[in-house]
Amino acid sequence: MLALTAAPAAPHVALTSVPDPVPLPDQALVRVRAFSLNRGEVTDLAKLPEGSMTGWDVAGVVERAAADGSGLPAGTRVAGLAGTGAWAQLAAVPASRLAAIPDEVSDTQAATLPTAGMTALRSLEIAGLLLGKRMLVTGATGGVGRMAVQLGHASGALVTALVRDAAASAAQLRRLGAAAVTEEPGGDFDFILDAVGGTTFGLAIGHLAPRGVLVNIGTQDDEEMVTFQAKRFDRAFGARIYTLNLPSELASHDSAASDLARLCALAAAGRLDGQVEFEGSWRQPGPAIDSLLHRRIGGKAVLHVDLSAKAAVPDIPAVHESYAVVLPATLK
Repeated sequence: MLALTAAPAAPHVALTSVPDPVPLPDQALVRVRAFSLNRGEVTDLAKLPEGSMTGWDVAGVVERAAADGSGLPAGTRVAGLAGTGAWAQLAAVPASRLAAIPDEVSDTQAATLPTAGMTALRSLEIAGLLLGKRMLVTGATGGVGRMAVQLGHASGALVTALVRDAAASAAQLRRLGAAAVTEEPGGDFDFILDAVGGTTFGLAIGHLAPRGVLVNIGTQDDEEMVTFQAKRFDRAFGARIYTLNLPSELASHDSAASDLARLCALAAAGRLDGQVEFEGSWRQPGPAIDSLLHRRIGGKAVLHVDLSAKAAVPDIPAVHESYAVVLPATLK
């Protein structure tokens, strides 16, 4: 099969021929139609050994069901979270991390849900009941941030989006459900999702309400020291900080399949938009990777696994120089 594998030169991936995956008994073999790219994946590409496979998020069709009888049957359209190897024509994915895609949801939208969607959803689960509570999302223009704004709004939270440029982002984020869009947080919040890290993380700690919870999913630099005002945190008695790691979170709750099914259902009902800002062919991955690395897009990037160099990518507009930037329906 063909797969995007790590390469020494930018964009640090190349389309190469590799052996087909051999699924474990609890894994389904999925024929990949589309996959989304996450910033964590693209920033790590240059560190990977040449020829190694990568890729987390997959949307496709079950080619062969798991041998142990678990999971979905062959022919089912699925979204899933692969440990690695999603950037390929075929991927071996644990049956426990696959969910059926409703007919109303495109492959493009489904591909955005595994990492970004489940990270946002798991974060809200940690926060608990949010009805009528104040919620702050830092890095709200990013893939996880936009999902969190939508899910928080659907949960009845009063969502504040913290961004770098409020004037540029306000209209969009308000359409997604933010009650306020700001560059400086004001007051205290019952739940804070920090998708930025660094100084923003330290700032957010000082805005926790008593018994509030801050879920941190962003780290800017492994060596960076984060400071915060101890007095402000001390007066937020009962507050806690929770560092979320998605794989361990899903394993401890055994929730990947059900979480994905919930997200797919919300997308099918028109209540969750994957916010795709870049869509193109996997044969030209450079522009998508470059856009994520240099933060030229804030939402999700999705690449389609077309069968040949001349094959058209389904369901997207005409492509200029093999790629396109596509505005989601909510912004048109």
